[in-house]
Amino acid sequence: MYDYISGKIAELNPAYVVIDNNGMGFMINISLTTYNDLNKNRDAVAKLFVYEAIREDAHVLFGFSGKHERELFMMLISVSGVGPGTARMILSSLSPVDLEQCIAGGNLSLLKSVKGIGAKTAQRILVDLKDKIKVAGDTLLDNNSAPSAVYDEALAALVMLGFSQPMSQKALKKLLKEEPSITVEAAIKKALKMM
Repeated sequence: MYDYISGKIAELNPAYVVIDNNGMGFMINISLTTYNDLNKNRDAVAKLFVYEAIREDAHVLFGFSGKHERELFMMLISVSGVGPGTARMILSSLSPVDLEQCIAGGNLSLLKSVKGIGAKTAQRILVDLKDKIKVAGDTLLDNNSAPSAVYDEALAALVMLGFSQPMSQKALKKLLKEEPSITVEAAIKKALKMM
């Protein structure tokens, strides 16, 4: 599986971007949030964190300007009845912070306002993701900023080691409050002792 693709932007529109990586063009579906980020730095080398959806008839890449948006996308597609296209539509309609606040606050009407999301699907998203997203939502509300690079890398490592995301987020949030300048390695080691 690909983690990220970087290169020059060959083509950019609100639905997808073509990244030229050493003469090979990757067509990557994007959300409006990622489109806005890419459009600001159109001439710079772009780096997109990707998710590859493998279907019988196609391999489709979805790209995100940050790991946090990709994590939300992956949480959304884990909900029954929410496919990659629907998840991209949700992330195009709501920023990652707004989506987290919407889920943590149980705002059904805001989710239903997204094109293609009915009452049942919105309800399922709220029920399935409320516990998973609550800690991340609280972190964003408390700190008023996105998680740091140390937080992102340590969280990814803990999840890959088999620990649940909410438990890992809680441990890392506590660690980073106590030691804001902690290294990734130290954060992982200390978080493992806490769980």
